[in-house]
Amino acid sequence: MDRQLRPNKYINYPSNFFESSLSKLANTSMQSLQPRSNPRKALLCALPVMGATLLTSSAHRVWAQDAPEAPVLSTYPNETPAQHAARMKWFHEARFGMFIHWGAYSVPAGVYKDKRYSFGAEWIKEFAKIPGSEYRAYGPLFTAGEYDPEAWVKLAKDAGMKYIVITTKHHEGFALFDSKVTTWDAVDEGGAHRDLLRPLVEAARREGIKIGFYYSQAQDWMHPGGSGASFDPDHKGDMDAYLKDIALPQVKELLTNYGPIDVFWWDTAYGMNRERARPFADLLATQPAIISNNRLGGDYRGDTETPEGFIPGKQPDRDFEVCMNINNTWGYSAVGKDFKSSQTLIRNLVDIASKGGNYLLNVGPTKEGNIPQAEIDRLKTVGAWMKTNGDSIYATNASPLGRLSWGRATQKQANGQTTLYLHVFNWPASGKLRVPGLLDLPTSARVLLGNAKIKSVSATNGIILTLPKTAPDPDSSTLVLQFKGTPRAIILPASPDADGILRLPVSDAEISGSNLKAGENLGWWTNPDDYATWKANLDKPGTYEISADLSATEDTNIEFKVGNQTLRFAVAPTGNYDKYKPTILGRMTLPAGPQSFELHAVKENWHPANLKNLQIKAISP
Repeated sequence: MDRQLRPNKYINYPSNFFESSLSKLANTSMQSLQPRSNPRKALLCALPVMGATLLTSSAHRVWAQDAPEAPVLSTYPNETPAQHAARMKWFHEARFGMFIHWGAYSVPAGVYKDKRYSFGAEWIKEFAKIPGSEYRAYGPLFTAGEYDPEAWVKLAKDAGMKYIVITTKHHEGFALFDSKVTTWDAVDEGGAHRDLLRPLVEAARREGIKIGFYYSQAQDWMHPGGSGASFDPDHKGDMDAYLKDIALPQVKELLTNYGPIDVFWWDTAYGMNRERARPFADLLATQPAIISNNRLGGDYRGDTETPEGFIPGKQPDRDFEVCMNINNTWGYSAVGKDFKSSQTLIRNLVDIASKGGNYLLNVGPTKEGNIPQAEIDRLKTVGAWMKTNGDSIYATNASPLGRLSWGRATQKQANGQTTLYLHVFNWPASGKLRVPGLLDLPTSARVLLGNAKIKSVSATNGIILTLPKTAPDPDSSTLVLQFKGTPRAIILPASPDADGILRLPVSDAEISGSNLKAGENLGWWTNPDDYATWKANLDKPGTYEISADLSATEDTNIEFKVGNQTLRFAVAPTGNYDKYKPTILGRMTLPAGPQSFELHAVKENWHPANLKNLQIKAISP
């Protein structure tokens, strides 16, 4: 299981540990530390320190590598499995939600004293080391003058989203509601001079959209004693006093002043031991239907895991929700323009649903309350796709099949029938689509868009579908297969496609080690002892050419191993970690049958590299 999906096990370091480590990192080349397509992750998401790994983003988490296992605590210890299933039912059916990061950080919008922060705009106070006395000046400029909560809810609903989670207080400590324990909120020091949560809550309820509150319980850069801002002498204080006087009362305000809340999204478990976390968990229990995540700390696992910015390669062993931004930042940035394409967003949604998870997709409004047009445009495109294909996402279960080189699968069961949805990303030019591992023929098969009928025939360890010549949707085309009862399915190892190419997606890799991650690319390769393994099957012996897309900022070397054979190849700098170069790694003579492919760093003079699109192509029998 990926380490980001393990039960929470936290180490409590000294109060300035995170900030001093972050400061040291900030003075080092981020790209040399953290090869990832998102440079913000380079700084915040995998800092190996003192035998642990610091994982952060809008949160930070310190996972104990060798800490003894502690019993996992539950907010609802007496809840039966049936009661738990009933409480989680709407969440399982929703599959898609909107995350909103909004706060005073939208005023500087990623720019401070002519220095531009195109990523992590919500972290600008910490990145730029802005004293609290100076940062307060942003409050009056946060006007929310064009804030239209009805429009926000409509955008989410039209995009096919079923719930909204908004940052009620992020790490900067600025509350979007009228808190009675501080003036650092939208009503008192904020230029909005009104509660910004209530109209959103009411608008969401009118439209049947579930509502969730994000709250940064430990990290707070403006209230003394809160984690962070160690550079600011005015921020020094006692963490327990901060939790007692600020965080706990604010959580109580959120849970008592707005009626039933559907989700409570904790963030930043830094310093949260059991004693500190227990009162927060007790407050949650006052709303027995609420769903909470795994970021409270103190061994409270919550209901959901929260992989951030990446999609797990395999289905986790419990409910999960991938949170991800559209832009390369959570909070609004006037200078960050690295928006994901609509196709990427649609395929991410499909990929996550195929593993039984939810997609919490973020928007970052401006200080006036406007969601950037680029984000609106993409959500509208996703919404148009969902209008046609929503049945293949909502209330579905994870795929019963193994890796599908051409796309993903989801399924539903009802009334003794199974509906299997095949999501085809790469439409076969031959018109023949092989579905490996599916052992039964469907009673009917059709293309969802247009209802064209599909012929199916049995094949070795699978079936073959005859499709129309042209894909009905360039982003993801959905096929609908009906079965009586539950179709038989087996998980087959990856094998070459009809074109003779064995494609080894990064998401299918088994990762060994502490830092290396498999998401949209193989990255975070800061520890040369880490390596990746793929299991696959070759149909025939022969000479094979190995290729991949590689990126690096310095010369480095990687080894590709199969059995007792090793292929060493050099990786040349590509300029940055987002710039990939298609590279032929070399050739190997391989036997037919099951194979184990391993990718290792060469420890001497190792410099991190990124990799994706690993392929093995037969060039001779």
